[in-house]
Amino acid sequence: MADIATNIKEVPVAAQTAKVPTVVVDDVHIVYKVHGAGAGKGSATSALSRLVSRKKSPSIREVHAVRGISFTAYKGEAIGLIGSNGSGKSTMLAAIAGLLPTERGGIYTNGQPSLLGVNAALMNDLTGERNVVLGCLAMGMTKEEVRSRYQEIVDFSGINDKGDFISLPMRTYSSGMGARLRFSIAAAKTHDVLLIDEALATGDQAFQQRSKERINQLRGAAGTVFLVSHDNNSIREVCERTIWIEHGELVMDGLTEDVVSAYERGERP
Repeated sequence: MADIATNIKEVPVAAQTAKVPTVVVDDVHIVYKVHGAGAGKGSATSALSRLVSRKKSPSIREVHAVRGISFTAYKGEAIGLIGSNGSGKSTMLAAIAGLLPTERGGIYTNGQPSLLGVNAALMNDLTGERNVVLGCLAMGMTKEEVRSRYQEIVDFSGINDKGDFISLPMRTYSSGMGARLRFSIAAAKTHDVLLIDEALATGDQAFQQRSKERINQLRGAAGTVFLVSHDNNSIREVCERTIWIEHGELVMDGLTEDVVSAYERGERP
């Protein structure tokens, strides 16, 4: 791990002195295989014909989503990931969470990463109440812990501010309500590594402020927080370190104000 760390660019001084790495990303490449790209109309019939004749698809395209990214994250850090749409930020988070395999390179974690995104799975046919209970149990909380934290989770989400929505099925929720409940469930537990993908973009200003305060508590309690967001103000408020990714490559890694300012100016180092 020491050899890997020597290749990391511009790690902040505070992180260097901590000396407790939680995530090491070592020359990671991630490649998607897109099937049927450009096949156009009739592709289902063509696919069936190929299955019968055992021929390979002529339209498999590879997308090199992440290209040789390396960095080390340390305990207690909040790290922002910025870049344009399709730059590889969410792909990088999914790989750290263990949801995507690497084509080359390796990802090493100290503890269990937990990915929180706006599309995190909850069960639409169950009530918000049941989703809170099942979500907390799935994170490893005991029934006693769920009971003791339940009302705090509901209050944090603000789901019941305008009615008894927590007793209604999730399918009746707006996308914003669902996202707030997802974050509230995930934030009820202390995580070794918490990966947040655009989840702070939902909710009103009061909820966003509560979320930022909770992220700071999570950092202080245990681990490392990664935040993907297109809201640069949120990155500035939450993260002291930021990584800029563009076209799957690491452009800049350093203090948040330095990196975000360069990104906003469009100036690569």
